[in-house]
Amino acid sequence: MIPTGETLDQLVMSRHVLVVVGAGGVGKTTTAAALGVAAALRGRRVLCLTIDPARRLAESLGLERMSSEEQTVAPALFARTGAPMAGSLTAMMLDTRATFDELVVKYSSSPERARKLLDNRLYQYVSTSLAGTQEYMAMEKLVSVQRDPRYDLIVLDTPPTANALDFLDAPGRLIEALDSRTMQWFVQAFESTGKVSFNLLARSAALVLRGLGRITGGGFLRSMAELITELNDLFGGFRQRAKMVEESLRSPEVSFVLVTSPAPMSIKEVVFFSDRLVEAEMPRGAFVVNRFRLPPPLAESPPSEGDAAEAAAARGLMLEDDGPARLVRAHSDAVRLAALDARHVRALDERATGIVPVVRVPELAGDVHDLAKLRDVADTLMRGGVPRPPR
Repeated sequence: MIPTGETLDQLVMSRHVLVVVGAGGVGKTTTAAALGVAAALRGRRVLCLTIDPARRLAESLGLERMSSEEQTVAPALFARTGAPMAGSLTAMMLDTRATFDELVVKYSSSPERARKLLDNRLYQYVSTSLAGTQEYMAMEKLVSVQRDPRYDLIVLDTPPTANALDFLDAPGRLIEALDSRTMQWFVQAFESTGKVSFNLLARSAALVLRGLGRITGGGFLRSMAELITELNDLFGGFRQRAKMVEESLRSPEVSFVLVTSPAPMSIKEVVFFSDRLVEAEMPRGAFVVNRFRLPPPLAESPPSEGDAAEAAAARGLMLEDDGPARLVRAHSDAVRLAALDARHVRALDERATGIVPVVRVPELAGDVHDLAKLRDVADTLMRGGVPRPPR
């Protein structure tokens, strides 16, 4: 994949899919929503597909709550912020179970087998908790809406995870789970007789399962065997679909937006994720660094206690006896923390090699809880963030 050198503003206006990735707690969902707002303001028809969003995000968009149903953000809300929306913005929350159900119906060999699996008492747990399920279903939903002619841009906010790489690995992890030796043991033991046959299993496995049966009851093992057998019926469809999902992420109409904070561990993880994207020939669109601390005024020539006292008096403020000294120390701390953030983010500048933009979004005084503040974040993203600090 040859890098394009496009700005984030250009990506928002030219791509059909933006996949927003990053570890939990770095402002990924807010970034995804802000990108959707930016595109809608500029005339694009946007679907923002999010995963487990914070309640304040729904409030920011003027919605009572996020739903698995499509909800259009009222244009009047944009008009009140002084920026009429030229396009449209639709928000939707991923329903992992419903997406899995759709795949079961689509890939089962018959409606009867689909209903048998959907009615299995263990299916509800597996359909939401099997390793990689949520991440995989996010990509499945992306593929299903990607061809929807109602939308010019789809912004996918990937699932909250301790490790952003879980998203890329999800198809392989789900297929491995369905194709594991344990799954095959159950299938072999169940398919021929319609009940669990320990004679067909390895002796050690049979002993373990007999013990499990005594603890959980035979009904549990039967439900498990039925579940695995029906999942095996879907396996070919899942394998084919997983390959299609992976290929869609390499499309030139897709770009990844990698979100991080300036914290060293977050930077390390997003760099690792960036390297994986390069290896997989998937397109890196931009890095976004949230909560980037800017140096305060007079960072080059720190103020004295006299300067602090004079500035406070000019603003009609009364300081305690140690007030000027505390202000000077706070200024010094702010300068030091801003320098640390700048140093940590240089690792991204090196990975970007001057081609992939690194957008620094300054630390905000409070949470983003209304559309006006979300629009402010969108404006910051579209103008490329704050300038890169000098070395």
